Amino acid sequence: MAVGIHELGLIIAIIISIQWVCYASIPTITDNYLIDCGSSISTNINNRNFVADSSLSSILTTPTDILASTTLNPGSSSGMSALYKTARIFTGPSSYSFSINEQGRHFVRLYFFPFVHGDYNMTTATFSVSTQDVLLLNNFQPPVNLSMKEFSLDITRDNLIISFAPSGSSSFAFVNAIEVISVPDDVFRVTATTVRTQTTQELSGQALETVYRLNVGGQQVLPNDDSLWRTWERDAKFLEDGSRSKNFTFSGAIYFPPQFPTDTAPEIVYKTVRELAPANNSDAQIKMTWKLDVDPNFGYLMRFHFCDVVSAAPNMLEFNVSVNRWPILTNFELDNKLFTALATAYYTDFLLDASDASNQLLIDISPSTPNSSRPIPPNGILNGLEIMKINFSIGSVFVVTPTDSKKNLGIILGSVIGSLAIVIVVVVVVLFLVFRRRRPTIKKYSGTWTPFSIDDLNSHSSADRTSIGTAFTSEQNGNLGYRFPFFMLQVATNNFDESWLIGIGGFGKVYKGVLKDKTKVAVKRGNTKHKQGLKEFHNEIELLSRLRHRHLVSLIGYCDEKNEMILVYEYMEKGTLKSHLYGSTLPSLSWKQRLEICIGSARGLHYLHTSSATAIIHRDVKSANILLDENFLAKVSDFGLSKIGPEMDQTHVSTAVKGSFGYLDPEYFRRQKLTEKSDVYSFGVVLLEVICARPVIDPTLPREMVNLAEWGMKWQKKGELGQIVDPRIVGTIRPSSLRKFGETIEKCLADYGAQRPLIGDVLWNLEYTLQLQEADSDISEINSVNRIPELSPVVRSINASEDGTAEFNTSTLNDFTDASMDKVFSQLINSEGR
Repeated sequence: MAVGIHELGLIIAIIISIQWVCYASIPTITDNYLIDCGSSISTNINNRNFVADSSLSSILTTPTDILASTTLNPGSSSGMSALYKTARIFTGPSSYSFSINEQGRHFVRLYFFPFVHGDYNMTTATFSVSTQDVLLLNNFQPPVNLSMKEFSLDITRDNLIISFAPSGSSSFAFVNAIEVISVPDDVFRVTATTVRTQTTQELSGQALETVYRLNVGGQQVLPNDDSLWRTWERDAKFLEDGSRSKNFTFSGAIYFPPQFPTDTAPEIVYKTVRELAPANNSDAQIKMTWKLDVDPNFGYLMRFHFCDVVSAAPNMLEFNVSVNRWPILTNFELDNKLFTALATAYYTDFLLDASDASNQLLIDISPSTPNSSRPIPPNGILNGLEIMKINFSIGSVFVVTPTDSKKNLGIILGSVIGSLAIVIVVVVVVLFLVFRRRRPTIKKYSGTWTPFSIDDLNSHSSADRTSIGTAFTSEQNGNLGYRFPFFMLQVATNNFDESWLIGIGGFGKVYKGVLKDKTKVAVKRGNTKHKQGLKEFHNEIELLSRLRHRHLVSLIGYCDEKNEMILVYEYMEKGTLKSHLYGSTLPSLSWKQRLEICIGSARGLHYLHTSSATAIIHRDVKSANILLDENFLAKVSDFGLSKIGPEMDQTHVSTAVKGSFGYLDPEYFRRQKLTEKSDVYSFGVVLLEVICARPVIDPTLPREMVNLAEWGMKWQKKGELGQIVDPRIVGTIRPSSLRKFGETIEKCLADYGAQRPLIGDVLWNLEYTLQLQEADSDISEINSVNRIPELSPVVRSINASEDGTAEFNTSTLNDFTDASMDKVFSQLINSEGR
């Protein structure tokens, strides 16, 4: 049984991974590399095992092997003193190479403490540090006391190389310790509001350097008390006048809503707070100010953490926040921004452009303008503050390529060959690889941007392909892909004319286009700086090139020239479902139209979940991703986040949480275990949108109304869903139809996936809802909250045919009277009914 080079490489990678497990206690996060540089033995700090780099020759490339140590006491207050007592010295360009298991945001921490080792006086060292994409430190000379540099990098490669290069022939470089830690996606948002212009700016792909991280009003928080091992300093030394504020520590529990997970900041940061103190005299200004020294040549991302633990009741706290005298939050009523009452974690991000920066940041908190109609005591709070430098690279990146892994093969194998467990794992892996080669697979995203041919996407010969520029329909598309020249798409979109813009999403902008034969298309031009852009680009092509269904948007082609990521779809004349529900001047949809759109969308999802042995989970079901053609036929779109579901012998897929706020399955969010039921939950939120015609998250509304799912379910459970129906269709919905629709929503939005129906059952109930609406009389005596328990003798399967129609097994409909069946199921049985 021969094993190829690719398989051997994977085996070696797995052996290295197992070696890492032997060395370190790895948390649940995906990547967790802890290196004690220059040490001959591993160092355990707060149950974190820093591996001695002398035992990791496979990841280290250096011309010399110089290990340094000192007996000096670094005096670290963070409990990390032991890490600073050894160092690795580099007399020439050197690097560490780390395998990245899941691309995305990572913390990279570099520890420095200069001391004298033989002829090397580290206080005189000057050097630069770089990754493949970012220059982290340029001509850096560490301070005489210990220091730690923390960077937040958006890694889009399969490996991370951290290179060290001495500045000049007489200098050298050194480092005491290194951490590379993956960060959950929801800890960093992709956008922030600019301070001066109050516009939204994209942050995806930005490299950040932590400058300040303050626990406002509290004591220092050490890495052992933070899930991501961050250090939070006290804010007192940056406060202009301590008499204008007072500290408070909350003894109760903090609530973390889904939008602000527990990894955002430790609970202690939200429990401690600095609030305004009453003025000593009537002429004194009530305000607290922090002064923070910064480099004026850079922009800064500022994260403000708030948690109202000082008010006696909700809606009694309102204040102003400004940066460098620019107001960023005016009459900010914190409790109205939250999903529950007091003691709820919240943060907001602002961006200070380099053109607006000075050598000092002034952060002011002051009371809101008095309002006679709503008198509240003057106050203001701040719980935490993070300041991160943006675009800190000045100079060119450099990369020290790791040595050939074959040279280290003997070292890698020799270090573990004595372990029987390793041998067993290798055998299992080989068998798995052989088995896998016999099965069709989806090609894994490589993590680097390289143009790829259409042959990578399908096995059709060139003779099978229709020439570019001819008319394409969903039926013609099949599983073919078309590679458009970039110039053709420029012509089709009038050189990406902004007046032709029809949508903007996280991936990029969508333009209307017209091909040379007058066929209309939608052209989605990806933002190359988008955090997951390339991965989503590949994912969507991989999926849509082999999916074909009447209720899925068809992919016509793509373009990958000149580092472009462009997808070309069939044009959907009526736009998004969302735009027809709210936020535009488009005519209102009738209740029947809304039901038919929901049914079509459910058919598309049902096809995804059931068309192959392994389900495809969409992961971003929302009204903005349901498109309508000229006849209001619904089609599900945007498969960039889609994921192959669990195998038949599995119950779920463990994966990082992705999706859109307001639609996100709470169980998936809590457990990071993805199933088809996550799509069902999201679709249940869409059903609420359809009947209420309002956004799923609206922070301008009163607190209890902000989250549509929570608010809608309260009315549904009271049996009063009719109270929140879109006023434009009130009076047009039959009570039985409304009741069935509400019951379907309630099932979809169950807290646990096991309690939710399959999407096929949801489709059945929606068909039933439409029949109830169109029936000659109210037949509400046929009760089925979910057809599984009540109607199990009647129908158990819906098979989505290629044209998108649903096939129902009606062989046991004899439980119903002929009259009821004629009224309710006539169109289900008659394929020509609609």
